[in-house]
Amino acid sequence: MSKGLPRVAAVTMVRNEGRMIHKWVDYYGAQLGVDSLVVVDDNSDDGSTDALGCRVERIAPITGDFEPARMKIVNEVGRRLLRKHDAVIFADADEFIVPDPARYDDLRGFAAARLDRQAVGVMCLNVVHHVATEEALDFTRPVLAQRSLVKFIPLFCKPALKFVANPWAAASHGLAGASFAVDPELFMFHLKFADRDHLAEIAAHRRSMVELDGRASLTSWQFTSDEMLDLLDRLNEEVGPDPAAVDEFAPSPDRLAEIATTFPNGLTRATGARMVPAMERRPFKRIPARFAQAV
Repeated sequence: MSKGLPRVAAVTMVRNEGRMIHKWVDYYGAQLGVDSLVVVDDNSDDGSTDALGCRVERIAPITGDFEPARMKIVNEVGRRLLRKHDAVIFADADEFIVPDPARYDDLRGFAAARLDRQAVGVMCLNVVHHVATEEALDFTRPVLAQRSLVKFIPLFCKPALKFVANPWAAASHGLAGASFAVDPELFMFHLKFADRDHLAEIAAHRRSMVELDGRASLTSWQFTSDEMLDLLDRLNEEVGPDPAAVDEFAPSPDRLAEIATTFPNGLTRATGARMVPAMERRPFKRIPARFAQAV
C-alpha cells in the first residue's frame, strides 16, 4: 500500500453476501488497509460477517422504507470516516473500484491526483460470464483473469468516491449539493453477472428480501433467479464463438460527460437506463488485459 498519500476509507452494507463480502474485504483491505474499512451488517445470519478482520457494525432490523434508511445509515458512517480520512468510498459487496493500473498503483494514489474534486464518478462495467468458454469462477484466483466480457452501464457510474460530507442520494447514484463527473481513469467492475451459479444464488437471495419487506422492489432485485438466468443466457447468445473478437472497452470522454446530470434541487446523479434494459441494449466490450490481476 502506498505511503504518504491521502487516507481513503470504504464502507459497504450487506446481508448474507457469503463469499463476496470476503472478496470485498480482501480487495479494499489491500488497497486502503483493513482499519479503514467498515462493513454495516443488516442482520446477516449466514456467518459471512463473523470473521472479516475489519470493523463490522451490526444494525437493528430496518423498518419502514428501506432505501432512505439505508442511505441514512451509510451517510452517517461516511461522515464519521471523513473525520479521520481524506476521502470515503461506498461500494456494494460485488462492486470493485479500480484506478487504471497503467497510471496508478492503487486507490490512494488515484485520490492524491483528484484532491481538487468534491467527488468522482466511476465507469461501471458489468462483468458477464461467457458460459460457453469460461469455467465457473474460482474466488481464490483473480476474477478478471478468468473473465473477458463486460457491459458499460451509465446509470451505475456513481459518485462512489467522495471527499466531502455531502450525502449520497438516489440509492447512491447521486450526491446532494455537490457535483461530480465520471472519470475515465476510475473503473468499477460489478460482479453480479460474473458467474452463472453466483447469479442464481444472489438473485434468489435478493428476491427473497423483496418478498420479505419490499426493499428495492423497483430495481433488478424484483426478478427471480430463473428470470436473471434467462437474461444471462440471452446475453450469451449475442457473443460469437470467439469472445476475443469483441472490441476492447475504451472510455469516450464526450459520452462520459453526459452521464452526471445536475437537477434544480441541487442533486447531481448518474442517468441512464435501469440495469436490465441497459444489459439488453448495451454492446459487449472486452476487458483490457492490464486489469487481469486487479480484482
